[in-house]
Amino acid sequence: MIKTTYEEELERKGTFTYTCSGVSMLPLLRQRKDLFTVRKTEGRCKKYDVVLYRRPPKSYVLHRVVEVREKDYVILGDNCMNKEYGIRDEDIIGVMTSFVRNGKEYTTDATGYRIYSALWYFLYPPRKLWKKFKIFCGKVLKK
Repeated sequence: MIKTTYEEELERKGTFTYTCSGVSMLPLLRQRKDLFTVRKTEGRCKKYDVVLYRRPPKSYVLHRVVEVREKDYVILGDNCMNKEYGIRDEDIIGVMTSFVRNGKEYTTDATGYRIYSALWYFLYPPRKLWKKFKIFCGKVLKK
């Protein structure tokens, strides 16, 4: 079996569909259950785009753009507490165009999805506070 990189697959076909491993994009994408389709990036990404980017040396990450800056992006996984800064255009290899959940396909240009993206990020501060509170309670209960 010949293994190809995501970049090679996008170069060859323009898109690819895959399943995620990890929980950083919950509740949007469930690990090894949901599929997502990525297309090759064309130009600058927009706020709330979910992008596949390369993290040195050889890992790939699928997270959401939460801020578009002049030379880079601020990116955050839907289930993450810490933002990532300094992600550049050359780090991004593709943008998610759709995902499949329970056999139904949803496109990222649909109004419902766009509302979800904006609302989920709007709720980031209280979600982060809640996660920190749970971690604190867990530490207190262990003592």
